[in-house]
Amino acid sequence: MLTKTEKTNEALMARRRAAIPRGVGQSHEVFIARGENAEIWDVQGKRYIDFAGGIAVLNTGHCRPEIQQAVKDQIDRYTHTCFQVLAYEPYVELAERCNALAPGDFAKKTLFLSTGAEAVENAIKIARAYTRRSAVIAFTSGYHGRTLLTLGLTGKVAPYKTGFGPFPGEIFHARFPDAVHGASVDDSIASVESIFKNDVEASRVAAIIVEPVQGEGGFNVAPFDFLQRLRALCDQHGILLIADEIQTGAGRTGTWFAMEQSGVAPDMTTMAKSMAGGYPIAGVVGRAEVMDAPAPGGLGGTYAGSPIACVAALAVLDVFEKDNLLARSRALGAHLMHRLQAMAGKFNCISDVRGLGAMVAIELCQGGDWQQPDADMAKALAAEATQRGLILLTCGTYGNVVRILVPLTASDAIVDEGLDIMEAALAAVQP
Repeated sequence: MLTKTEKTNEALMARRRAAIPRGVGQSHEVFIARGENAEIWDVQGKRYIDFAGGIAVLNTGHCRPEIQQAVKDQIDRYTHTCFQVLAYEPYVELAERCNALAPGDFAKKTLFLSTGAEAVENAIKIARAYTRRSAVIAFTSGYHGRTLLTLGLTGKVAPYKTGFGPFPGEIFHARFPDAVHGASVDDSIASVESIFKNDVEASRVAAIIVEPVQGEGGFNVAPFDFLQRLRALCDQHGILLIADEIQTGAGRTGTWFAMEQSGVAPDMTTMAKSMAGGYPIAGVVGRAEVMDAPAPGGLGGTYAGSPIACVAALAVLDVFEKDNLLARSRALGAHLMHRLQAMAGKFNCISDVRGLGAMVAIELCQGGDWQQPDADMAKALAAEATQRGLILLTCGTYGNVVRILVPLTASDAIVDEGLDIMEAALAAVQP
């Protein structure tokens, strides 16, 4: 084993490569030693500003004291029972609060799980149990997880689907609306109608699943009129509408759920990531009669809705109320958009600045031409930013989008310091 003085990023990466499969990717060759709010320090003592947030998991920041204390208190009481064997109040209380938060003027129920992919899988199971139908429609560039069913739903091949087929059947992909890249709302709705005509009758479709803002797909914001027309289409054909809010949820877009801003109430919503401040939990909240469709024993999991994660999630909700983080998300998003739009005026490689609330990204293309996506530039920007002390993530169907998921609790000074580094890194890598 390495001694303490030998624990460098380089030495630990060598051990990682020898011990862990290459399929587990690595965005940055950095090993964290400590994190606090929107800052981290690596094993060599170097400081970084965190604009990744564990891929949208740390809306309340690293090591928020109230969340840590709630977990410490729970550890002293009990850590596991399996909820299906012995129940515990934090699960029930969290379900009650999620039911109250989810959009829709109807009775709701909530199921808790461990990962976002589990939440999506269970939402599909519930939809099939309720409708007695089998087919599902998802969208191009969408991302829903790494299990076989969720990979089938995902509309992006590399790197997620490569080499893992065949995928489950009766999954169809409609076109996601994206005006920047030439896909209108009419085009998208027409593509759904085309599936009904060419692939599967509407009466056999159990659900349509959509991200109100695509995450891995490139932070593409679904137009509100598109979501409204999708709702109407589902109502017309008796199809359930599932909103995948795993990345958009927990206040990232300025409301607890992004769908609230469209005025559309989905039949079910999947959630995970930031809802417990870094502790693994996921959920499905939906119409009570829909959620009750599976028989007892059809839902659950050994670690699903663990008591530790439940108390962490309750603490996150309290922190949001105490610090008014939804308003902070909206203000932070406006500031990010302003700064990034100013950068777009300086660098012609930025073809678009987009987002909702504090879920914001830039798209990089050669000469600003969206038909020439520049993934190499995005990778170079992320690498240069890391060298300068800023953690960034890329995404997008073509890998040419750089996204910002800084904790909502970050100070204005930290955010501006990070944006200054990002601008300097962009100046260094642009030809």
